Amino acid sequence: MGDYVCQHESHEHGQSVCQQVPGSGIDRTVGNLLLEMVQPVTLELAFAVQAELQARLQEVDQLRRQQIERARYEAELARNRFMQVDPNNRLVADALEADWNDKLRALTEAQEHCEQQRQKDRIVSDEASRKQILALAQDLPQLWNHPGTSDQDRKRIVRLLIEDVTLVKAGKITVNIRFKGGTTRTLTLPVPLSAWEERTTRPEVICQIDQLLDTYTDAGVAAELNRRGCRSGMKLEFTRLIVAKLRRSYGLKCRYDRLREKGLYAASEMATELNVTPTTIRIWYAHGLLKGYEYNDKGERLYELPTENQRPKKQQGQSGRLSERRQYTPFTSHAANEVHHEA
Repeated sequence: MGDYVCQHESHEHGQSVCQQVPGSGIDRTVGNLLLEMVQPVTLELAFAVQAELQARLQEVDQLRRQQIERARYEAELARNRFMQVDPNNRLVADALEADWNDKLRALTEAQEHCEQQRQKDRIVSDEASRKQILALAQDLPQLWNHPGTSDQDRKRIVRLLIEDVTLVKAGKITVNIRFKGGTTRTLTLPVPLSAWEERTTRPEVICQIDQLLDTYTDAGVAAELNRRGCRSGMKLEFTRLIVAKLRRSYGLKCRYDRLREKGLYAASEMATELNVTPTTIRIWYAHGLLKGYEYNDKGERLYELPTENQRPKKQQGQSGRLSERRQYTPFTSHAANEVHHEA
């Protein structure tokens, strides 16, 4: 199924394409409407309407035949005038002959127009055709949805039942459908997403990523999104790399910056504050004496500065009894990748 393109201005004046509408959504909508319209109950009502229309069309056809008879009479009258003119009077003869030819052309046009309209107005009304149409209404949905029915076959069915479809794209897509026999329907559809928009991660998912980064690292965000059933714009499960790419593309603050804004310290900074080495900071964290929060998926973390009366102090000969000095319970975050402890 391709796109529907209006190229009139392009062909006539070398300008850009007037309109281009993706065809998949249009074809699906028209197909559904066709199945809805071609139902036994709908057709029974259509037959009743057609009977009334047939009576009116016969009246109109009678008027057209009268026009033909009037045109034939005028043509015959013009002929008689021409035949009775003096051949030596060439000016009058030429004028009468031209008038006769005009009347003959008018007669021919009236006859052709009448025949064309009669063909268009012809409506199937006999009982055998009626039964065939009702049988088609029952079989059409199964035929339409059969895997073996190609798009080309469906378009052939559409051409048998629909006169034309007009599309107007202006903020939304207006679909004007004219069925054989004159029935019309108008549908309004949203403008479908472009190819790149379809591959773009939905805004609500980006919003969730922004919220989850307050609690999780990139890998943790990916795991939580997958648990919620979210998928990327490419319909893939989330990974650490996909989350990181989206975070950078949309300018979302990384977890490190969020923790720094909350006033958390790196190990070296915490070591300076507490007058110990970074290794001691990590040991204290492992034994629950400090609170730490992982900011990436390498296990690196930032630390929360304890209050003055809660600060641990390094004591000689006490390293084996750190568990007895524990002032905090070991910190466990919601993310699985934030519970690693460094030895």
